Amino acid sequence: MDTEMLFKIFCGAIAAVMIIYYIRRQKKMLSFFIGAFTGGAALFIVNKYGPLFGTDIPLNLFNILGSLILGAPFVAFIVIMNFL
Repeated sequence: MDTEMLFKIFCGAIAAVMIIYYIRRQKKMLSFFIGAFTGGAALFIVNKYGPLFGTDIPLNLFNILGSLILGAPFVAFIVIMNFL
């Protein structure tokens, strides 16, 4: 099993956990928007300033949707996978 397949399996599992988390919250939309904002902001910061630290994360559809749905932990995981 290669790294890309492990990454996709992990992202799918985390997406399922986050959907369950958002469903169980009392303020579902507020939780989703806060998570999406922090994920988008983290992706923007890593994309803009990442090359200074040796991390080049492109802005593509997968990364944008992943950061908006899963939040900042997705961006942190992308950075960690980039170093592997």
